Order: sequence, then structure tokens, then C-alpha cells
Amino acid sequence: MKTDFLTVEAIEAFDRDGYILVNDLLDVEETELLGRIARQDRILSSRRTSRADGEGGAVELVVENQLQADCIYSAIVQGQPLVSAMESLLRDEVYHYHHKMILKEPRIGGAWTWHQDYGYWYNNGCLFPDMASCMIAVDRATRENGCLQVLRGSHRMGRIDHLKRGDQTGADMERVTAALKRMELVHVEMNPGSAVIFHGNTLHRSDQNQSEYPRWAFICCYNARSNDPWKDGRHPRYSPLNRLEAGKIAAQGHCHWNRIQQSETV
Repeated sequence: MKTDFLTVEAIEAFDRDGYILVNDLLDVEETELLGRIARQDRILSSRRTSRADGEGGAVELVVENQLQADCIYSAIVQGQPLVSAMESLLRDEVYHYHHKMILKEPRIGGAWTWHQDYGYWYNNGCLFPDMASCMIAVDRATRENGCLQVLRGSHRMGRIDHLKRGDQTGADMERVTAALKRMELVHVEMNPGSAVIFHGNTLHRSDQNQSEYPRWAFICCYNARSNDPWKDGRHPRYSPLNRLEAGKIAAQGHCHWNRIQQSETV
């Protein structure tokens, strides 16, 4: 994992724009291991759920609340450079809120409506939007395969009302339409291993995957310690993170891969 990527300029950009890009957050070995493990992981595959997008497609995802030993997903979440960056951006100690894999398959991967993450997490007992996510590209993310889109500076709008649309919950489109006329829409295209870190109130969405290429992404979600939920919700309350040195992520990945290989021979 890349170290020392969070400059003063990057923090200023996050405060101003509600997101920052980090090219090559994971190195080549870590990126290759993440993709190989995710696609061979029977446990991940068995936990896939689907959310219809109301446009004829569906988004598949796997959400996990717990961290495990010798697991590449947990190793990335606990990577010291990423955790430290999140703490600098949120100005507080952070903890693991949850992590998830988004699986947009070729031709059938669905869209995700405009929303704020805090639009969901607000209902889990989090009083403040002091929360952020890091989306890491497992596959190359392009406009054609439904890359993330963000509305630059939209986090400064505060929390927007969210309404149910089919299997998804999205932001009030009357307000989103007004925001689209005043703020820049950015398509976040990324190479595998690169990442985008975005604020809990940043409006974002994605299109259907109309290409012949998959678009999988791994997302680490963090909450500030001072924002520990006041009631039980679907994601955990505060517990301290066991931080992992950047150079140890690949080692955890190899342990994970060996476990998958052994399970296939049983």
C-alpha cells in the first residue's frame, strides 16, 4: 500500500470537493491478489445479494461487518497508511464501519441511483456525517463499465432526504437536479489498484455496465470514534483498529489465497 500519499493539498481538496483520487494506492502484487482472491472466494460468492436498479439491471454486492485474520480484505481496511489518511481527513480516530465488494458484471451490471452514504447511515444512529469511504478499483473503471460518478462539492449541501426506489434508496431528485446545474459532475475512471476517497455526504452514483468487461470494486467504510452510533444499527459501534504496516498486506493476501486453494482440494 502506498504511504505518505495524503498531502496538505489533498486534504484541502477533500474539504473543498468532497473526494480525492489516489493513484496506485495498492501495488501491483496487492492488486493482483485482491482480484484473484475475490473471484475465487466461495464465501464471498455465497453472500452475494442483488439490488434492482429500476432500469432493468441489478447491482450485486457483498457487505461484511467483521474483520478476520489472514484476510486480504481486512488487511486493506486496517492498512496503516489508509487508516492514518482517514483520520487526517475526518480529524479524529476512525474505526471500521464495514467493507463491501461491488460486482458489476459485463452487460448486466446495474446502475446505482444518486445518493449520499450518510443518507443511509443517518438512520443507523450516527449523529454526524463524520464518515468516509475508500473505493479501490479491482478492475479498470471506465464510463463504459459504469464507473463511479461524483458531484464535486456536494458534501457541503448537508444531508439530503432519501426516498425508496425499487430495491434502492436514493436522494431527493428534485434537489439533485438543482445541484447538477451548479456543480461539476465527475466520472471517476481508475486503473486497478487506484482509489477514490469520498466524504459521507458526497453525492455519487454509477451507470449500468454496458461493456464486455467487469467492474468490481472494494470499498472500505470508516466512522469517526466521536460519531459512535447512539443506538444499535446494521453496522458496528466503535472498536479500535489493529493497524497493519503497509508492507504486510501482501503477506496476509498470500495466507488468504493459500486457504482458498486448500479449501478447493478438500
